[in-house]
Amino acid sequence: MSYQKRTALALASALAGTVVLMAAPAAHATVVDVDYKCKTPIGDKSAVSPIDIKSVKSGGGYRLTMSFQKGVSSSPVELGKGAMNPSAVIKVGGADTGQVQVSGPPNSTAIPANTPIKISDLSGTYTPKKSGKVDFTAGVLTIKALGTTTTCTPANNPGPSLQLDVTAAGNAQSTPDGGGQLPKTGALDSAVALGTLGGTVLLTGAAGVLWLTRRGQGAAGR
Repeated sequence: MSYQKRTALALASALAGTVVLMAAPAAHATVVDVDYKCKTPIGDKSAVSPIDIKSVKSGGGYRLTMSFQKGVSSSPVELGKGAMNPSAVIKVGGADTGQVQVSGPPNSTAIPANTPIKISDLSGTYTPKKSGKVDFTAGVLTIKALGTTTTCTPANNPGPSLQLDVTAAGNAQSTPDGGGQLPKTGALDSAVALGTLGGTVLLTGAAGVLWLTRRGQGAAGR
């Protein structure tokens, strides 16, 4: 096999590795069963609901959406359209800590008495304060209806429903000569950067070999 062909194969392999690195997911989501214990005006109730948390990049932060796949708690009387207002807390852990307040619209249809209350999707914005892998876990759910408040607390220590690789806004470091700033990236970003650099080096190397080969052929022709 000629040197040029060996160089081309090495280049193709490096570029393929770079594509794989760039395609690596920056988020991991899973549906988690949350065992809610609810304190209601008529006594204690409980229900298990699978919880899903999704994210969409929004400016310098992320728009989080918390979805309930089953109803929780219930009311001894019918809740008319718009009578119930839900909100919740999403706990933040890992590289960053804190909580995100999420809320949703009132019920769009009447909820019959003594039936599980279906919670609408709850949304809120998370802005990273630190960079790295951040976990998002379902926290306390609050239901306000007909002048009463029901508080539902996860009792089974659920795991995270979402993990994100985030970069905090303004998280940058100065270059040695003080002439600018470089963004501080996470592990995945660094891997992609290294992969891209490796591809660039190989491209440069291949171009240099072809140039030298053509120059040698030209010299031989003269």
